[in-house]
Amino acid sequence: MSRLVNRVKSFSTAASSLLADASAAASRSARPRASFQVFRDVPELRQLRRQLFKNDRTMGLVPTMGALHEGHLSLIREAARENTDVFVSIYVNPTQFGVNEDLSSYPRTWDSDVEKLEKLNEELGSLGAGTGRITAIFAPTSKIMYPTLPPSSEIDGYGSFVTITPLATKLEGGSRPVFFRGVATVCMKLFNATSPDRVYFGQKDVQQTVIIKRMVKDFLVGTEVRIVATAREADGLALSSRNVYLGARRRTVGLTLYEALSAAEEAYKAGKSSRDDILGAARSVAERVLSEQQTLSPSERALYEIDYISLADPETLDELDLVDPNRGAVLSTAFKMAPLEETKSGEDCGLGDGKVPVRLIDNIILQPQA
Repeated sequence: MSRLVNRVKSFSTAASSLLADASAAASRSARPRASFQVFRDVPELRQLRRQLFKNDRTMGLVPTMGALHEGHLSLIREAARENTDVFVSIYVNPTQFGVNEDLSSYPRTWDSDVEKLEKLNEELGSLGAGTGRITAIFAPTSKIMYPTLPPSSEIDGYGSFVTITPLATKLEGGSRPVFFRGVATVCMKLFNATSPDRVYFGQKDVQQTVIIKRMVKDFLVGTEVRIVATAREADGLALSSRNVYLGARRRTVGLTLYEALSAAEEAYKAGKSSRDDILGAARSVAERVLSEQQTLSPSERALYEIDYISLADPETLDELDLVDPNRGAVLSTAFKMAPLEETKSGEDCGLGDGKVPVRLIDNIILQPQA
């Protein structure tokens, strides 16, 4: 019975994705001609890619799910510095959402995304020779990306998937068991469709970067994986498409992630190398702020749950008891920001009026000291 329920949820997720695809397609068709080409299918995109290759041009791919922010734009700028042409993919991939995760609530902002890319192309063009530009947007439907079967988010769902284990079972994979299967699968499809010379990811999604590097290495993919530093607000909050759901109150408390990681980093820089010392510094900050929030009234506080605070090897993501100064480590954390219990009239509660739970992740790389 549970399997049948999951099947229904899976097909419901697929239906939501197809409806979103159709809505986005209508919006796209109504737009005037852009400074880049927009591709919906693979053959025409490959034809452009072959032409670039024949002309000795290089291409950098920036995979996104849309809802573009400065973090995405920083990836595109880096790609433009290192390549003559940049392809940007915009596709909300259903297979990285679990059956109990709300795919339909993920922000879809096609018009503003295109406007940001047009403005960025103007900026890149003003930099003159030696800087590439955005040449193509790849915005496929789910039928294009999953041509044989409807995309499944079930753990044992049918379909053709790329699995990178045990990396995908750690950290984020502990609470989101299909997430990295979906990420690896859609990235492999994007790489196959576009044959990029280089592909660009942000350091914020550190586990994703480790998994994609492993996938490229293990499957002999001829693409260089480039990692760009996490883009942050002035106060340290890591940029994320999900930040639009936070609102002022939860955003302020959400800074605890970076503060906790920074405290742990300072312990490491001060000469601490043991797990207890480094993670103890992070937990002290996280638990203190949570305790302070719990003393406030429901209309004032923003509560959260600490999913994990990790100190791991930079390549295997195995948890460390002691940091090897020759290798360094990955310090990462995930908080689950709870919906607001009570809101005030006129309060900035973010998209969804503070009712949407928000998962925040962040990390800091502890650099080798030897």
